[in-house]
Amino acid sequence: MDNLRLSVNNSRTRLVVASMVLSTILTATVLALVYVTANRSIESETRSVVSAELTGLADEYERRGLIGLITAIERRLPSAPERDALYLLTDRFGNKLAGNLKQWPEDITAGSGWVDLEVRRADNDELVPVSAASIRLPGGERLIVGRDAVARQQFDRVLLRSVALALGIALLLSLLTGWLFTRLVFSRLSDIASTAENIVSGDLSRRMPIRGTGDEFDQVAGTLNTMLDRIEELISNLRTTSNSIAHDLRSPLSRLKQRVEALSDPNKSDLDREIDIARATTEVDHVLRVLGQLTEISRAEAGLGREQFEDVDLHQLVADVVDLYEPVAADQNVRLEVSGQAKPIQGHRPLLSQALSNLLDNALRYAPENSTITVTLAEDIACTRVSVRDEGPGVPEQDLPRLQQPFVTLDPARTERNAGLGLALVAAISRMHGGALKARNCDPGLETTLKLAR
Repeated sequence: MDNLRLSVNNSRTRLVVASMVLSTILTATVLALVYVTANRSIESETRSVVSAELTGLADEYERRGLIGLITAIERRLPSAPERDALYLLTDRFGNKLAGNLKQWPEDITAGSGWVDLEVRRADNDELVPVSAASIRLPGGERLIVGRDAVARQQFDRVLLRSVALALGIALLLSLLTGWLFTRLVFSRLSDIASTAENIVSGDLSRRMPIRGTGDEFDQVAGTLNTMLDRIEELISNLRTTSNSIAHDLRSPLSRLKQRVEALSDPNKSDLDREIDIARATTEVDHVLRVLGQLTEISRAEAGLGREQFEDVDLHQLVADVVDLYEPVAADQNVRLEVSGQAKPIQGHRPLLSQALSNLLDNALRYAPENSTITVTLAEDIACTRVSVRDEGPGVPEQDLPRLQQPFVTLDPARTERNAGLGLALVAAISRMHGGALKARNCDPGLETTLKLAR
């Protein structure tokens, strides 16, 4: 149990960590995408505005010359602080003609494209980061237009802090979610493991807990409970069968021992010895027949022979078995009738013939003279049914569930030809074919129905 807890705890930790890592990676990817997209969007907008201003000022220069360009720049300067706009126009020698920058930045060639640099403002001599573009005018003058990048850098810092905060919150939420998820999962697994331990300890009455949520755990628990019901039924049948074998074979084996011991009596005549040998042979045949039927039941319960399933025409199979039993029924003055139709199914032909033979044997055993045994074929979406109905005395209602149990016979005394295994074999064959054996009183008579899955 300690090893199990340790394994569960390790699995829980790994699952929580995996959930946290995956959630963090996903959140970080999304936030990084937002950050990059926002920066690119701002930078693209800034470049568009600056390029438009450069184009407009260049047009002013072409239309009105250098004086017109200086006038246009000075007209923009009053509103420049609000827009973080920066301008600088110099002559070919670098002398300032207009603008709010102190001097032309070193190492910047006019027309070199978009640049990020630090320059000094003319109004407060402050060194500020700038994103700008420049051009050289036809007269040799140089013009640079840019935007103060301080606000953008502040935005970057705020955005980075927001991303970091969001990532931290996502990390905590993923940790909490992972913990809650694993608590839910492993609490259900713990319930199943605890129940399984009790079952292993011998308490076969325990069942997996079902919470009624209808989720996958409830479905698994329901399937396991069905399996446990079947196992408990098989073990109960095994105990009953073992007890019945010990009871039913003790008498014939004891008689067989007596017959064999009697053969050594020197006072026995040859005729008496022949009688003892014949009786011993009968006892051996009975034991072998019982063991053979038990073997058939065990094989059917284990599903052995499924590889021999084939298309079986049930109507033809019923006709063949009924033809085989017609002489026996005629000797008892009993009529056999067949009705209904059914499509072929996948099944084990010899075992299905054996099952129907056992049902007819059982019906003929109790059918009165001048009565009719009816074999009916029927089908629906889920299953095909083969029913055998006689007109005998039927079975007490309280004994109907016992008909399928091994070594159960309702005869006052068991005979050599009836060990109570016939209907048990039919029930095993029906389960092998995904169905069940049902019995009901019809007043008069008993109807036994072999249900087979389609």
